[in-house]
Amino acid sequence: MNIRTWSAALCCAMAGLLAAPTAAAQAHRLETSDIARFWTAYDAIRASADPAEKRRILLRDYIEPGTPGLQAFMQAKGYTPECYLQAIERYPKFWASVRAGTLALAGKTADAPQRIETLRALYPPLRPATIYFAIGCLNSSGTTLGDKVLIGAELAGGGPETDVSEMAEARRTNLGRFFATRPSDGLPLLLVHEYVHTQQKGPGPTLLAQAVYEGAADFVAERVAGQLPPLDYASYGPRNEARLKRDFRAEMYDAGYDKWLYNAPDPRYGVRDLGYYMGYAIVRDYYARAADPQRALREIVELDCTDQAAVDAFVQRSGFYSEAELRAAAKAARAATPAR
Repeated sequence: MNIRTWSAALCCAMAGLLAAPTAAAQAHRLETSDIARFWTAYDAIRASADPAEKRRILLRDYIEPGTPGLQAFMQAKGYTPECYLQAIERYPKFWASVRAGTLALAGKTADAPQRIETLRALYPPLRPATIYFAIGCLNSSGTTLGDKVLIGAELAGGGPETDVSEMAEARRTNLGRFFATRPSDGLPLLLVHEYVHTQQKGPGPTLLAQAVYEGAADFVAERVAGQLPPLDYASYGPRNEARLKRDFRAEMYDAGYDKWLYNAPDPRYGVRDLGYYMGYAIVRDYYARAADPQRALREIVELDCTDQAAVDAFVQRSGFYSEAELRAAAKAARAATPAR
């Protein structure tokens, strides 16, 4: 998500779950060991004055012994040793304020297996995935790679008390707003949202396709958790849907997402990530019109969001935009694209 979201006692609690796992638990186990490894490395790095030694510590204590999830997280987000070292050096107040929250995350996911089983009941073809918690470089609370759900614990574990005072204004503002939503409270929803992504085909070639990709994950997660994320777009969208529908239509065939997804608050609305809501609204209407809800939910998850024609047909069937509106928007987008 852009922003548009995720201790010894906790480890013991999870150990009881994982020691003699059922087939279902194995299918969606949680791995939190990278969090403790990061803090071991962090303390040693902060105690050293030698830049070369700091890098060796990071590699030795955190990156090299890391789980497959950490390696996938670094790959998916382009994280490097340098980005970790810079964040550690620049933001000591941030790290001090978020440490306890990261270590508490596993305890807030004790019901994750039950939630994934609820997802499986709604979508029986559900393929297994592993949920990994790792520390990142402060730009992703959750993402996926293949069959791995990857949660950025340094963001998912934050809250209103998290200290962002050391950061540049734009990051300070964006993260301050994000932490004010108490993201750890919405962690179960985030886990299901990202788990749905492991079942989908994406990313999309246009804003419309990518918005449906994200909105589908939000919609299915809402079916499981009973709520949307506690983020501004989820409250702003319903109150302003007519305006957003009009504005989104004018840009939905753009190849870039930056005005609607994974962005800073848009000056037009003062809210970020409104593409999530637009995709959700399209999926909501598709589901509402379906004669067979279970079949509709399967079609939502299995929609090939990399195929623009398939997305267009889905949107048309939703009734959110008419066929004429889709044709007009696509024609306008082609006209605005410089000839090669």
